[in-house]
Amino acid sequence: MTTRFLMTPLLSTLIAFSAFAQQSNSKATAQPAASTDRTASSSQPGPVAAKESSPANSNSNDFWDGEEPSLGALLTHPFASKEYVRRHVQPIRDRINELDELSDTHSKSIKDVDARAQQGIQLASEKASLAGEHAQQAAAKAESAQQTSASLNTRIDADEKVIGSIDQYKSGAQTEIRFRPGQTVLSKDAKAALDEMALPLKNQHGYIIEVQGFSAGQGNTAMANSRKMADSVARYLVLNHEIPAYRIYVVGLGNGSGSKGAHRTRVEVSLLKSDLPQVAKQ
Repeated sequence: MTTRFLMTPLLSTLIAFSAFAQQSNSKATAQPAASTDRTASSSQPGPVAAKESSPANSNSNDFWDGEEPSLGALLTHPFASKEYVRRHVQPIRDRINELDELSDTHSKSIKDVDARAQQGIQLASEKASLAGEHAQQAAAKAESAQQTSASLNTRIDADEKVIGSIDQYKSGAQTEIRFRPGQTVLSKDAKAALDEMALPLKNQHGYIIEVQGFSAGQGNTAMANSRKMADSVARYLVLNHEIPAYRIYVVGLGNGSGSKGAHRTRVEVSLLKSDLPQVAKQ
């Protein structure tokens, strides 16, 4: 309670002192300004004096002088003037504007980089898709080539089996053509026997005809006679039945030891056919 009574006179004294100081400051400021106006009006015309009086009035209206106000100014005028606030705030505003410009510039740069990055990503994605399609096509071609290779291997195996068995023949029809000693002309019965063997071979493949001649006698004479008889048989087959000559194998064996009871002057004709159907159809 005592403290409240003591503070009240103190606050009243401070308020009175502040009002007195403000009034004194206003008077002191007004007197120099008036003397300056009188001096300027006596030395120069009216318009110039009005121009020079403006700074004085502006200075008198400035409550705080300098960057750091005095203690008296703070006590008499506790609130800063607009000019003082503007003078101190303007650099901050300029700096803020500069930062805003930098922020806009950086934002534009970021957007540009992001757009280029998106474009690069899209281009890379398109190239990756194209590469994927090429890879799929290559895989399909590789699979097709593998299937073709497997098919070729199968066919090669089959062909190898055919080639391995192509020279294997089975005995077919056989006939014996007899001749008189020294004779090489085919008789009517001999021609009939050859016709019976050759007629089924028309337009056929995969066969050969083996013609072996045997003749009585000894040495080269028997060999020559047996060859002549075999040649007459082969000639008849080629001329009368159009059997290719490369399918007829002729050999003169001379005085060969035939089977028991065989005629000594004869020609044995044997048909040999391949047991492979695909060869026989060629």
